Amino acid sequence: MPQFDLFNQLWLTLFLVIPMVLIARTVVAGSCYSPILIIVIFGLALGHVLVATGAGAPGLAEFSLLGLLSGTTVVVLTAAFFAGGQQLRRIFGQLQVPPDDSMQPCTEETLLGTNRTQLMFVLRSVFLLLGIEAARRVLMGADSGPLVAYYPLIAYIGLLLAFILIDHKAQLRNKREYLGKGVLELGALVALLLAAWLLAQSVRPLIALPTIFFAMLLACGMGALAWRWQFGPTLRALLFAGIPVVLAANFVIGGSRIADAFQIEGMNAVLAYGFFGQMLWMFGGIALLMWLGRTNQVRNLAPGMAGALSHAGLTGACTAGDLGPTAAQRAPIMINVPFVGHIFVFSILAVSMEYGQLLWPAALAVLVGGVLLTALALRSLSRADGADAQEVKGLMQFSLGWQLTAMFGGLLLLALFAMPLEHSALAKAASMSHFGLFAATQDGMFGAEAAGLIALIFSMPFLVHPFVFFMFGRAMANGGAMPRWPVFVLAGVGLLGVALTLARF
Repeated sequence: MPQFDLFNQLWLTLFLVIPMVLIARTVVAGSCYSPILIIVIFGLALGHVLVATGAGAPGLAEFSLLGLLSGTTVVVLTAAFFAGGQQLRRIFGQLQVPPDDSMQPCTEETLLGTNRTQLMFVLRSVFLLLGIEAARRVLMGADSGPLVAYYPLIAYIGLLLAFILIDHKAQLRNKREYLGKGVLELGALVALLLAAWLLAQSVRPLIALPTIFFAMLLACGMGALAWRWQFGPTLRALLFAGIPVVLAANFVIGGSRIADAFQIEGMNAVLAYGFFGQMLWMFGGIALLMWLGRTNQVRNLAPGMAGALSHAGLTGACTAGDLGPTAAQRAPIMINVPFVGHIFVFSILAVSMEYGQLLWPAALAVLVGGVLLTALALRSLSRADGADAQEVKGLMQFSLGWQLTAMFGGLLLLALFAMPLEHSALAKAASMSHFGLFAATQDGMFGAEAAGLIALIFSMPFLVHPFVFFMFGRAMANGGAMPRWPVFVLAGVGLLGVALTLARF
């Protein structure tokens, strides 16, 4: 790559991703809907247009820096797991933390739907993700790819710009302390990601667990130890804008492969299961919470389903505060709780890949445990009567139980109909919008073909998200109460769609 082409790539990446995130926030400004919905539509459309007009080939290999940004899922999740670890320690230890007054954001609206501080968070998150990922690859000794010679430069530019992109109109209690926290958080994230990679490499001869598995455990543990820590600019930016930025980059790349993906043998069934499975597991879970858990409030439904499915879009909407402050506080807890389940998910899938087929006895045993835990969770929620501690307890049980039920119930169903394990993993990641499985697939856990297809397969079920975010938007407009019958109808459509898909496979 010519030296100056790198800077062209940087400008192109900024031009493609940042306006998409900001336009999405403008479109939903003044409403109760999440900008993730708009990012889905714009991202897929933009990727398809780039290929249709000849500006790029399927997969957008020409946009190498955009590809680097799309592969930073593990960075965003590590930040979210740290925040969740803090919340878990505070809840279980009944620990009180004083209000965080280290930074008061500027509320002056720079663009419709986005104030000055939020705009800086979006800009900062892009450079943070590029800088941290490039630094991680340098320390890992990456020796392949079109950008390999430029990783040190990308890390330098990304981290330097991220350091200075702080809203000067935001009220800071102590500027030096705030900046120092940002640097410390940067160093901790890079060190944690490197440690996770080293652990994954050390156990690879025994079991091929992905980097995200160890990053999850380490970040959650670090958050529990540093439960007093008040966020600096690095974590604030990543928690606010990290997921929308990563999703925007992935949807552009996924949209570029819409035309050719349908020509791959077996992909129609994967895409169909991902679409209808999303409706089944999302609205089926909400229906259970409303019917047997006796709760129709967004403060419970949104973080509960974000954790239960490790759902990328719903997690982003919750952590960004789009679904209310209570959902924003509970979401990091709920996405951390299923990490116990991820031990089963990644270990069983890793061993299954070595054998070339799903381990039925292990998967069936975990499924039974998930069903029992889901039943216990619904019982706890039905008796909560609005008590915060009881609701959180029930949601934690549900997040783990429904995750195990949806994951292994789906994998066993796909295995029963003889779908190859690699395709089953793609279908399950898509049907649950499962960020952890998505990151593991990106990392090559299921082979190079699956890693190349995951951006598209993962993005297609986001076409269900208009229903998801429309329903949550209606609920927010209705004082936080989710409409009952539309949820039951959508769950039924999902069940029927999955049945027809498997019947035709």
